[in-house]
Formats: sequence, structure tokens, C-alpha cells
Amino acid sequence: MNDPRVTVVVASKDRLRVLARTLPLHPRPVILVDNGSTDGTAGFVRRHFPDVHVVEAGRNLGAPGRNLGVRLAETPYVAFADDDSWWAPGALERAADVLDAYPRLAVLGARVLVGPEERLDAVSEAMRDSPLGVEPDLPGPSVLGFLAFGVVVRKEAFLEAGGFDDVIFFFGEEERLAVDLAAKGWGLAYVDEVVAHHHPPRPRDPRGRQVLATRNAVLTAVLRRPWRVVARRSLDALRAGPAGWEGLRTAVPRLSRALAERRELPAAVERARQRLEQPDC
Repeated sequence: MNDPRVTVVVASKDRLRVLARTLPLHPRPVILVDNGSTDGTAGFVRRHFPDVHVVEAGRNLGAPGRNLGVRLAETPYVAFADDDSWWAPGALERAADVLDAYPRLAVLGARVLVGPEERLDAVSEAMRDSPLGVEPDLPGPSVLGFLAFGVVVRKEAFLEAGGFDDVIFFFGEEERLAVDLAAKGWGLAYVDEVVAHHHPPRPRDPRGRQVLATRNAVLTAVLRRPWRVVARRSLDALRAGPAGWEGLRTAVPRLSRALAERRELPAAVERARQRLEQPDC
């Protein structure tokens, strides 16, 4: 069912075949941000899905490409999707009802089911079991992270917090945005009854993803966390072997921008983030 309160924003690059399967599954309205595809994605979508608003970024903007779609959305809420994910029937209508009912809620994290076997994503499981508890003005467990392709956001809050940033660029981009929203007083919560599906391909470059994860964990700490956390994440990278070393090396060219945008979190948000990082959480 289409809901006039929610726009689906899909970011994609060179994944035409996958998009052809998933675009019909999205309730309208849909905005596709094409991050510099060279496989004819934009033209194909315009021909075969004329009701999809195509935005050509012209180059790979990474996660911040989604910001273009959010700015263009004419609805109060935006649901993100990747080219290999989609929302279950009725999910976005339910999400909009929840966001209407909880005005402090900025990010609604969904239950993400992975693959044909529909196993619960590990991040969704961690959000469901969050040790932060349920605040009285939020609909589910409080969280300080999420899966970008499995959330519905309040447009106003997303833009107020700056959206995704190009220091992180891609992979693990959710953490900085999550803590910034919390720092501004917005709520983030997991809602189990809102469901998204994700059918990812087998990773083609697992080492490359490990490098990105290491790089961005360190950069996120530089952007928002105490120096002891920066030191700990850097030490973890050094202990991780070649992929960790490469992650640290690739973080260096971005350090000046991260330092220029550095802003430590309010004490309450930092304490909550630390609680999530404790081994027994």
C-alpha cells in the first residue's frame, strides 16, 4: 500500500539487474539516487519505471548520496532502501503511524530479514536486545546505531543532524548520524513489527570491507568520541593484521577533515554509547 507520508529513497551504483527486480516492490513515491552508474541505470529506470524520480549524482557520492533524495522528498518521513532491499507490504504505513504517535522519534529501526531463509539480521537482533531499555516517549528499545537500508527517518531530524557525511563516505556511516541525533535530543528506537527484506549478494571483497570498517570506526571516533576511544580503536586496528593496518593508512588522508568537524558528545550520549560497547551487551 502506498502511504502519502513516506518516500522511499534508494541509492544505487551499477546494479541495474538487481534494481529491475526490487523497484517494483517499493510503495510509491520512490526517489532513486544514481551514484554515477555506468551501466545505463538512469535511462533504464526512466523508461521502465516512469513513476520513479531519478536523481543522477554524476559521481559516486557514497552514503551522502541519500541526502539528495531526502532533500527532494515531499513527505515528512523517508524510508531508505538499497538496490537489494525492500519493505514488507504494509510496513511503511505502520512506520508512519508510529512516527506520528511518537514525535520525538527520529529513526525507526526495522526488523531486517536476510535472504530467502529470512533470518534475522545480527544488527536487528542487537537493536531488539538493546541494553538501553525503552524510554516512555519511544515505541521500542532505544538504540544508537542502525542499518541504513532498514530505517524510516523523520526528514526534519535527519536534515537537522546533517544527514550522512563524506568523511565516512560509505560503510558504517550510521554511527555518527545516530549519536548526533541523540545529542540533539531526538530518539532512535527499534520497532519489531516494521519489517524490511534484504537479499545481499555474496561479498566480492571481504578484505576490502574489513579495511573500510576499520577506517570508518577510527574516523567516527575522531569525529565524536573521547581520545581514549580513538586510541582503543586504533590499537584494535593495529592488532587486526594487514587489513587493520590498511584501514589505518586509508584513514590518514581524511583525518584533517575529521578533526575540523570534531565535536565530543554530551556526557549522557557518550555513556550510552559506552554501555553498548561493553562485552556483555
